[in-house]
Amino acid sequence: MNEERTHALVAASADPVVVLDSERRVVAANDAASRALGRPEPGRRLAEELTAAHPDLLVLFLESAPELSAYQELRAGFTAAVSHELRTPLARLLVLLETAALPGADIAELTEQARQEVEQARELIDDVLFLGELETGREVVSLGLTVAQPIVTEVVAAFRERANLAEMALEVRADEHVALPLRPRMLRVVVENLLANALRYAGQGSRCTVELSESDEEALLTVSDDGKGVDPVDLPRLFERFYRGDQARTSRGTGLGLAIVKHVVTAAGGEVEATSDPGQGLVIRARFPRA
Repeated sequence: MNEERTHALVAASADPVVVLDSERRVVAANDAASRALGRPEPGRRLAEELTAAHPDLLVLFLESAPELSAYQELRAGFTAAVSHELRTPLARLLVLLETAALPGADIAELTEQARQEVEQARELIDDVLFLGELETGREVVSLGLTVAQPIVTEVVAAFRERANLAEMALEVRADEHVALPLRPRMLRVVVENLLANALRYAGQGSRCTVELSESDEEALLTVSDDGKGVDPVDLPRLFERFYRGDQARTSRGTGLGLAIVKHVVTAAGGEVEATSDPGQGLVIRARFPRA
């Protein structure tokens, strides 16, 4: 079934109908379905929970529908990963509390360490909830165009102090005319997570550059550093939830930052990629089609 015929058949239906591809991204939706689903943009992924919430909605797949068992397996794996990640700060917190009960314990120091562990758990919970909102369609990622340079400059300025403490130089090279198909809040989320990733893993004395550029076909947001780089074995899994390479396992990051970046960019119709050579830094590019 070609795309033109698909749209025509869907539009002719009196019932709410949405057509999804094998990745559960919107191919076509008639007015009734569009109203029920909050007017999803073509290419936006619709979570199974969202379509299930509308029993009158007819969901058609251009290819075979995802197997329920595969979805359940993915969901169970995600739940197990969250549980595992939460156990680490909680276990350390318990050790700190037990240590505080010992004679001669430095209560002030132990209290500060305990505060950091609680903050780590809070950040993890916040990221999990935010990613869940994105996947169930509660956050509208793409809504018009946002001129990116002012927001990028604002986020970089907010990171200056942290960068100075980490002995990292920050630089912005931005075409002031570049507009990205993201809400301002979503653009902040992307830039913040990319900068936080660079701060955690690039290493002292490195430089991180945020660039905005465009061509006739695409707009490009690039965050690059000249730090430690990423092992080739780790690179294909960089955007997976909770994945950390060997050099990153001691980090206090939640392991969800780049997964959130990928979800936001792809939900807005873009693509994100990472390239690196060990010892020569990491480059992350988010490509968006020009409107």
